[in-house]
Amino acid sequence: MSKFVLVPGAWLGAWAWKDVVPRLQSRGHEAFPVTLTGMGERVHLATKDVGLDTAVEDVMNVIKYNELDDFVLVGHSFAGKVAAVVADRAHENVSKVIYLDSFRPEDVSEPQGGFDPQREFGVQPPGAFSVPLTDKTIDAIGKDVQGKKRDWMNSLATPWPMKMARDTLTLSKDYDWKKEAYVFCTLSGDPVDEIVAGKWGKLNGPHKLIETGHWPMITKPDELADDLISLSQAPSRA
Repeated sequence: MSKFVLVPGAWLGAWAWKDVVPRLQSRGHEAFPVTLTGMGERVHLATKDVGLDTAVEDVMNVIKYNELDDFVLVGHSFAGKVAAVVADRAHENVSKVIYLDSFRPEDVSEPQGGFDPQREFGVQPPGAFSVPLTDKTIDAIGKDVQGKKRDWMNSLATPWPMKMARDTLTLSKDYDWKKEAYVFCTLSGDPVDEIVAGKWGKLNGPHKLIETGHWPMITKPDELADDLISLSQAPSRA
């Protein structure tokens, strides 16, 4: 059975995996949902200095203090950056890294992955260091989150520290590309057909498609749990 370390993306916390965790556990797997500093129940720790390094340490500490080995690392959305760095640093312990509708690292030696979230999600007031989740954003990348599920997500979503987006990463030779796998959400706005065809960079491992927007852990937890289990057991490419 597999151990899953679940790293949520922007605006989310461990709470976002609430419907996925029991589905993994019912199949005999272990699940360790993470809340990154500055979001979720750790929103009180948000500062302008909370960035990628902080998020990576959050996940590394979950691994250390739960004494995890041979685990599957799942990075959602921007947290694909976090997962990539953790998979690099903890390469001996990670059996698979699954990029869930997320940033995927390129095979380059220079820094990568930095971007300004205000270009996509709106300019924030002077002095602001985080970006709130809005209905406009949900409609743009996850309009299938509706009714009580949208109310629930809005009630728990917290602003996303912008330094997490702006920070870059640089992978070392220890990063194992053969351990990659992917879940793509067909309704989140990305050209999934082109991505699967390799037009946006080579896919180094198996993939699954889910007909959902950007938050399948909220809209389709059963299908997502099935796909995570399937990918965790899929052989890596030679």
